[in-house]
Amino acid sequence: MGRDDETAAGGPPPPPAPRSAVASTVLALGAVSLITDVSSEMVTAVLPLYLVTGLGLSPLGFGLLDGVYNGFSALVRLVGGHLADRGGRHKQVAAFGYALSALCKPLLLAVHTLPLIGAVLAADRTGKGLRTAPRDALISLSSPPQSRGRAFGVHRAMDTTGALLGPLVAFLILRQAADGYDAVFTVSFCVAAVGVLVLLLFVPTRTREAAEASAPGGASAPGGASAAVPTSGSGAARPSLRAAVALLGRRELRGLALCAVALGLATVSDSFVYLLLQRRLGVPDRWFALLPLGTAAAFLLLAVPLGRWADRVGRWRVFVGGHLALLLAYGLLLAHLRAGVLPYAVLALHGTFYAATDGVLMAAAAGSVPAALRSSGLALVQTGQAAARFCCSIAFGAAWTAFGDRSALAGAAVALLASVALSVRLRPAEAV
Repeated sequence: MGRDDETAAGGPPPPPAPRSAVASTVLALGAVSLITDVSSEMVTAVLPLYLVTGLGLSPLGFGLLDGVYNGFSALVRLVGGHLADRGGRHKQVAAFGYALSALCKPLLLAVHTLPLIGAVLAADRTGKGLRTAPRDALISLSSPPQSRGRAFGVHRAMDTTGALLGPLVAFLILRQAADGYDAVFTVSFCVAAVGVLVLLLFVPTRTREAAEASAPGGASAPGGASAAVPTSGSGAARPSLRAAVALLGRRELRGLALCAVALGLATVSDSFVYLLLQRRLGVPDRWFALLPLGTAAAFLLLAVPLGRWADRVGRWRVFVGGHLALLLAYGLLLAHLRAGVLPYAVLALHGTFYAATDGVLMAAAAGSVPAALRSSGLALVQTGQAAARFCCSIAFGAAWTAFGDRSALAGAAVALLASVALSVRLRPAEAV
């Protein structure tokens, strides 16, 4: 069809957005995540040492708390996703989640027993569980399907900038303040409050695609096609928990969710990786908070390139490849290498793992979920992954207590290798 024919048929389509453009919503959410991650990573950087050294918890006790910290959000992600989809309240649900997590920071100053610390961490993770799926839904709904990997990569790079700054701020506070842990938790709360304000002021309430999806008959499927979503008598999309769970009937989403669960069952938490490095290298307590900087630096450098690469070669392939990088990091921790090489290699591989998996998994899952159920669908995948990592934290802590750190890590490495092999066999299909 020539140009004249296109005009006669209603005119040529509008020119596409520049390839380098990233939606303003993505950038605003990236700024929120950057600020919030400065706050949360300040706490994460000192929490293992505070609990194990300061409060004298055993590895098993720490494993239970770490499991709560990283896995409790699995219990509320579906609720957060469902609430966000009903009426398109993505921003409101995300804001509530960010605010709840911020309020938990000063509470860490007042609790000193395992049950109370666990309750505060559970509340903090409840906030994270409520906000994660709505935030990622906003990112995917604001980005063209063919460039979602890049959009999530940009967001994760900004998020990781905060993760890079957080441990550094915590390190400086610990060196300067007399009551170092109290000061870290107080400053963390103030920074988190700023993140909530940025979200309320600069993130739009609804995206164009979300508005179209919530209009009568306007539920859009991947690529802009109409998707079958349960409707009321008026024809308006009516998201429900049953409709969200029914998304697992989609072959491509089910395959991605199964891979995420299988691999999550063998993913040792960050805190354990840093504790293992400290024991191998004899890192002084005052330097411990700097270990996450290596992971964050690699994540920051690779998030956007790996996101764009995933758009080109396939997001599932990059996701599984990221777990191979983690497997190699396990191997290096088990090997007898010189101290000068070990920390840089392990932390670089650890950051590569996150750059290849965190945003890439959400970009892959978004293509398999209609816009009207985007938040709920992403929450399904996140819930399975978070629950699996919760189980891994408890199992790893118990194995460390019973058999020692090397035996526990060797078991995790074998489990991860088996999970990668299973994921390669499953080979879930991908929707753009």
